[in-house]
Amino acid sequence: MRAATRRWVWVGSVRSEKPAGLRCGQTIVLTGVATAKRYPQYLRRVNYRDKETQKTFSFPTNHFGSPVLTITELYRFRWQVELFFKWVNQPLRIKSFLGTSENAVKSQIRIAVYLLAAIVKKRLNVEYNLHTILQVLSLTFFEKVRLLQILTDSNILDETHDASNQLNLSD
Repeated sequence: MRAATRRWVWVGSVRSEKPAGLRCGQTIVLTGVATAKRYPQYLRRVNYRDKETQKTFSFPTNHFGSPVLTITELYRFRWQVELFFKWVNQPLRIKSFLGTSENAVKSQIRIAVYLLAAIVKKRLNVEYNLHTILQVLSLTFFEKVRLLQILTDSNILDETHDASNQLNLSD
């Protein structure tokens, strides 16, 4: 088995802030054949240990302007965004987003959920309107019950379809 070789060389260090989880902050240069040609500039390598999970992470970055702990926070938040998109992509099968702002992504996810509800309505031949179906699904989202059972159970639908507080436009 071939031993793993390091593809970078240490050039300098940044003061370590161990209480905050920082193991080390280094200035490095890439030494791989292709990588050294493509990116000959210095990089920062931040080695961080998460107190909650006890996992150690190594973040390479070309951003030298921020404190090392800020870099770790940026990567942590970026990972949350990645997990969100992974979660969205699994059930909704969204290949790409038409817009990248928060509002555009939320709108496209709502549209996808609405279309999935329309597909469920058609395939299960449910008589209720999409609004009612979406209300029922939002109320029973974390329950382990089959969709057909939820959407055909008249007790659940009657409770969510209470129109007593709705305005009557025909009066």
